[in-house]
Amino acid sequence: MSIVILLASQALNAQTLYKVTLYRAAPGELLPLIENLKERVNNYELLGGNKPYIVRHSQGDQWDFMVYEHISDYKFYYSREGNFNRIFTPHYSDVEFYKLVSFHETIYSEGPDYKLVAQLFENNSFFHVEMFVALPGKQGELIKQREMENVYLKEIGRGENLIFTVDQGGYWDSFTLGGYRDIKHFAESADIPLGVEEKAAIKAGFKGVNYISPYLRSLIAMHHDTLGGKVE
Repeated sequence: MSIVILLASQALNAQTLYKVTLYRAAPGELLPLIENLKERVNNYELLGGNKPYIVRHSQGDQWDFMVYEHISDYKFYYSREGNFNRIFTPHYSDVEFYKLVSFHETIYSEGPDYKLVAQLFENNSFFHVEMFVALPGKQGELIKQREMENVYLKEIGRGENLIFTVDQGGYWDSFTLGGYRDIKHFAESADIPLGVEEKAAIKAGFKGVNYISPYLRSLIAMHHDTLGGKVE
């Protein structure tokens, strides 16, 4: 049992590179954009790449889709062998694609082992995305807070969030991804007894469960919170 936990922890801490792209559809083009992205996912897999995954926004932020694409590292991404990595996000000259898009933002981020990301998407259909801009000098402490919160989630029987740190692109410092069966599963934490939450929070390093959110707020300048489903 302890060996399994150790291996899971090592996988969670192992860092690899992802290209995460946010899209907002042009007016009236939401469904055509979905079909276009699904076709790109299929073509990507046919060329030998790890399957990209797509979250479709349901409430929260202003984007419609968040695409997770595993690119391993920059050396492979820009190599001849990794050429298929670069076809997912179309070149700006692809006028027909960009007729479907009113906004896009690409973020290159370090994240956990791809197997964990794939497992999260394959086992769940509903997702919670939190994106953060840290206060000056608080980036490292923010990641530590996210790790502490994962300990808390584990102690109350909830799934841990996958943590991504932004390397290039956008103005975000980090974001997290949590997976759930559906919105009911996401809301189940409301039924956990306060005493259990309190004990878990203290074990995770917080002063108590009511200090989790205030501590997070003390580290961030901006926070976007989004719920969404998986595009199949």
